[in-house]
Amino acid sequence: MTGEGRFSKAGFDRLRGVMAGHVERGDLPGLVMLVSRHGEAQVDAIGRLAFEGSSMTRDTIFRITSMTKPVTALAAMVLVEEGRLQLDDPVDRWLPELANRKVLLTMDAMVHQTVPARRPISLRDLLTFRCGYGIIPIFPERHPIQRAYAEAGLAPGPVFPSFQPDELMRRYGSLPLVFQPGERWLYNAGSEILGVLIARVAGTTFGEFLNERIFMPLGMKDTAFFAPKDKHHRFATAYMNDSAARQLKVFDPPVTGRFSNPPVFENGAAGLVSTADDFNAFAQMMLNGGSLGSARVLLPESVALMTTNQIVADEKRESQLFLGSTRGWGFGLSVFTGVDDPDAKLGRFGWDGGYGTSWYSDPQAQLTGILLTQRVMDSPKPPPVFTDFWTTLNEVAAD
Repeated sequence: MTGEGRFSKAGFDRLRGVMAGHVERGDLPGLVMLVSRHGEAQVDAIGRLAFEGSSMTRDTIFRITSMTKPVTALAAMVLVEEGRLQLDDPVDRWLPELANRKVLLTMDAMVHQTVPARRPISLRDLLTFRCGYGIIPIFPERHPIQRAYAEAGLAPGPVFPSFQPDELMRRYGSLPLVFQPGERWLYNAGSEILGVLIARVAGTTFGEFLNERIFMPLGMKDTAFFAPKDKHHRFATAYMNDSAARQLKVFDPPVTGRFSNPPVFENGAAGLVSTADDFNAFAQMMLNGGSLGSARVLLPESVALMTTNQIVADEKRESQLFLGSTRGWGFGLSVFTGVDDPDAKLGRFGWDGGYGTSWYSDPQAQLTGILLTQRVMDSPKPPPVFTDFWTTLNEVAAD
């Protein structure tokens, strides 16, 4: 597969065959895959929107959940470029609920056993997930702070918080930090809080800011915090595994589900729906250093900062389940830092979504892969359909 243009038909057909196998075996009802090299995209839709539904199409809408995180990080960097936020300034001015933090003595301490935070939380802490809040990946839960998160309605799981932004911040403000600001990488909470911060600084809703500054300039016409009624006919049904029944069950339907109407909370960690072409516009903008066509949403220096690893190995030691040994973290996305994994291309950046989506871009090869499915992941570890997609894509890209 030589040359700098699109993949050969044989290579793309091979990838399609591997992906079709997962649908034929009933692992999931359908999927949309997109691969792009040097800006030339090839897309295929396989299977159905639901097991008994209509055929999957290129413009099918999926819940991209944690693929929302890089979009949120980019929005924060827009405000940094405008001088309305500074990376290392405290966020207390905009998020007074997070002022004067207390920090647990140890991860397994009682919630009241705390010391004062050594410094305030900064925007950089939120972007790099070192703000002191986040998921402790120990299951079943055994630490008092995990129980406190659950009681506050902030426990990890497939159903996300549904509070008004001010109430969400009040709940975070009621909890101590697990670690000192800047000390450890903990997943997820930074992006939830970032969405509230962006809305408060911008003086508008988070969704309106994203639409005006990112989605409209990039032509991402189907990306939003919900799928409106006139798009329900191409909104995929989400499924999750029912281990007791040994089959997939409907988790989120397209018409009456959680993503079918405007949400109470526009979740910067996991709230967006999108399509393959829409998200590819975002991916190509990132590969282009912040621009797509005549639209520029960010400067190249800001994109470079976002896509450069910002953490050291010791800072992620409690969260190896999410990043493993080959990945670090930039701003709102992972960055491959090692080559122990055959799928880990050094410098590749992107992230996955817990409802069954995956995106990574390789700046060296100018290669992007996007896989959209509607099967909720069983764990933070990549499911077989992800592994097969990336392994096969790497193989055919190297041919």
